Amino acid sequence: MTTLHLKTDVDTRYSSEGATPVAWEEARGQLEAAEFFWLSTVRPDGRPHVTPLLAVWHDNALHFCTGEDERKRRNLTGNDRCILTTGCNRYGEGLDVIVEGRAERLTDDNALQGIADAYEAKYGADWRFDVRDGAFVSEGHEAWVYLVTPETAFGYLRGDVGSQTRWRFA
Repeated sequence: MTTLHLKTDVDTRYSSEGATPVAWEEARGQLEAAEFFWLSTVRPDGRPHVTPLLAVWHDNALHFCTGEDERKRRNLTGNDRCILTTGCNRYGEGLDVIVEGRAERLTDDNALQGIADAYEAKYGADWRFDVRDGAFVSEGHEAWVYLVTPETAFGYLRGDVGSQTRWRFA
């Protein structure tokens, strides 16, 4: 398991007076529980690309999968930097979490099996994958798996006291 070392601070420009940082454990809990994420990548011509997807938090990283011919996979081949975002869509409550990092393709079958098990545990039998030759396989389709270890993350807490927390990882 990878250990994350972090520095936490609150941006007072975007926080209520006296706001304290959101604990990383709370943000991590949001990442573990969230069902949907938005993945932002960059196309070869520099235009942004954003798409919703499912992801799992496992071993201190977010993991997602994509088909070899999909736009997000092609984008990541040219530029591995990406952002994963999750949260709620209510104005006066909730915690949004944004994770910035580099997407790294995971090909080790033993590691992939742990991710496949995490997908099935989180999303149910419809998201069961077999692991073969460095990829997920389901119903004859192959999916590449990527992990994103946080480099920087942001938490936007809304409610009676709002705050913008930044976590920087080493």
